[in-house]
This record gives sequence, C-alpha cells and structure tokens, in this order.
Amino acid sequence: MADVVFLCPQQRDRDAVRRIDPTGRRVAFVGSDLDSGDAGDLDTLVRATELHSPRGVAGTKDLSALLAALVSERLGLGGPTPHALVNCQHKLRSREIQRRIVPEATPHFRAVGADDVLPHPHFVKPVVGRLSDSAVRVSGPEDLSRLVHDRPYARAYEAIASAAGVGSGECSGFIAEEILEGVEVTLEGFAHRGELTVIGITDSVNYQGTSSFERFEYPTALGDSRSAELAGVARRLMPSLGFDGGFFNIEFFVPRAGDAKIVEVNGRMASQFAPLLEATHGRSSYDALISLALGEDPGWAPSGRTGFALSYCLRVFEDALVEAVPEPTRDLELLVEPGQLLSQQGTNDADSYRLCIFVQAGADRAATVRAARERAAELLSAFAFSAPA
Repeated sequence: MADVVFLCPQQRDRDAVRRIDPTGRRVAFVGSDLDSGDAGDLDTLVRATELHSPRGVAGTKDLSALLAALVSERLGLGGPTPHALVNCQHKLRSREIQRRIVPEATPHFRAVGADDVLPHPHFVKPVVGRLSDSAVRVSGPEDLSRLVHDRPYARAYEAIASAAGVGSGECSGFIAEEILEGVEVTLEGFAHRGELTVIGITDSVNYQGTSSFERFEYPTALGDSRSAELAGVARRLMPSLGFDGGFFNIEFFVPRAGDAKIVEVNGRMASQFAPLLEATHGRSSYDALISLALGEDPGWAPSGRTGFALSYCLRVFEDALVEAVPEPTRDLELLVEPGQLLSQQGTNDADSYRLCIFVQAGADRAATVRAARERAAELLSAFAFSAPA
C-alpha cells in the first residue's frame, strides 16, 4: 500500500525521497527508468500502480510525467491531465499556444522538414526531445545534415502519447526558431487548484564557447523587475496550456533589453534543482511534489535560510571508452559506467558527453563557483578513458 506512486523513477527520485521526511506519507516506486527508450506497456503500469491503491501518481521526467498523467486518468486520480502534458512537451503545439497567449515572449518559429532551406541562421530542435538531444544551430545547408531523424526517444514518446490522442507521425520532425540571446534561466513553480506559485529562478551557465550547460546556479542573479516579468508570463501561459495540479518549469532567454523569450515549457519538476532548493530554502521540492500528487496545497513557505547553491555537470567534448569512474558519494550522481563508449550511454547533447553531476553550496556565488570548479578538476582526474577502437 502507498499514498503516492512514483512512476518509472530515476535513481535521483529514489535518493531524494529517501532523504526527506515523509511525515506519515507512504511512497512506492513502480516501473523502471525510461532513459533506455523502452516505454513499457501502459496497461501493465496501470495494474501495477493499482495494486498500491495510491491517492496520487507522480513522474519527474517528460516520459514518466506523461505516463503518470495517463495512469492517474485511468484510476480516476488528480494531477495534470495528459492533454496538458502534451501541450507542454510537444514543442510545436506549445509554441502555437504561446504565440496566442504570450506573443511578446514567443520566438519566431516554424516547422521544418529535411529538405527545407532556411534563409538565415536558426536554432533547430526536435518537435519532441530532451536535454538538447539533436538540437543544433543551423547556419547553412550542411548543418541540417547533423540532424538525426531516426530517434528512439521520439518513437518511445509517440507510443505513450498515442494514448493521449497524439496521431502517428506527430512526434517526428523538427522546429526552427530564431536565435535567442541573453542569459538563460529556468523559472520553477507549481499549480494547485488554479493558483500558481513561483518557487524561484535558476541561472544556466554554459561551458565557455559552447551551448553545453556547465552549471545551474540558485538563486538567480536577475533583478526583481525581470523576475516579475517571467512570473507574469508563467501566470498567463500555464492555465492556457490547461496545466494544473503539478510542478512545471519554463526556460527563458533574458536579453539585456527587450522581452524575455521562452525556450521551452516542461510540465514536470526540475529534479536536478531539488538539492539547490533544499540547501537555500531548507525544503526539497520533492516534498512539495508529494503533497501535490495527493491533491494537497504544498504550502510552500521557505524557512528563510539563505546562501547559494549550484548543480555542476562535468562534461568532456570528445568520445572515449570509459575505463574507470570515481567512487559515488551522497551528492555525486554518476552518469557513465566503465566498459562502454561515452556515446553509448547517458543522455548527451549534440556536442558533449556528461560524466557526472554534483551539488555545491556556499555563502556566496563567487566562492561556491570556485569550489565547484576545483572539485570538478579533482573528479575529472578520477575518470580514466581510452581512445575509441
């Protein structure tokens, strides 16, 4: 028996739930992590979940969040609807809604096919994707050849989304958008019974000269007026996507002047940021997610703790065979295993390979970044690689 079922959990979910005080709420885990691209069978997941007689179901990745919405709908439970999840996750659908509701925050975009000619630089990404997979900057016809059209993730997503009314072929293809400039940030919050709560804004920092994320810093360096602008966009947009009863996050580019522009909307929590909230607010977003899954108001009231925290993603930019990895620790999330090429494991972007993620907290931004980079250098020396055969 369980009050809340986490569907297709990642190891991060298991570790995070283990660390929080459940205050009498029982949690179970059903299914396996879907990063392999195996979506499983919806009917089987419904039956396995039903055995726990839960009052709520949750998922923290795009696929597991959509599955959780479908299972909840089958069992007559609450939470975001499958339709709302698709409105967030299907980038073309989401852009069309954004253009109607928050046109000032919506980049110029269009669907693009394999043979299309783009008249000027664009950023091209899959209609359905994750973690910048197959997303590239296109400056000429030769760049379009870098797009991977046969993507297992898109097939896995379509297999699930078909139960939410998504038609065959709707999850393939790409969307071309204007090149956005500025600081990249993520606003995270939740919706409960029509009321939207903004938890905070996290800054994204890339490895110098690349589009690959190095770290995520919390709280944001944005001023109050810019933060209020982003919150205003979220409050107008999320109800129009039909989203309620769950966590969401919205990624933005914020230029020096002019309107902030939406990168994408995610109808799920930003699980990588949960330790940052815990370090600075004294409360994990997983605790709030459990409340939402139960149909309860999380009553998000930070303890008043202060400080600074970041999530650091250690990457390399050339493929290699992994020979050895560091010993795991409580705040170190290893993303690769020995014996395989970097390109054969993990979830990578078009230009780099993720090795591990760790959390660093401190009193201020400069000292915390410095400590994180020192630790990253130590960790990198603990990995061992050889050239691909």
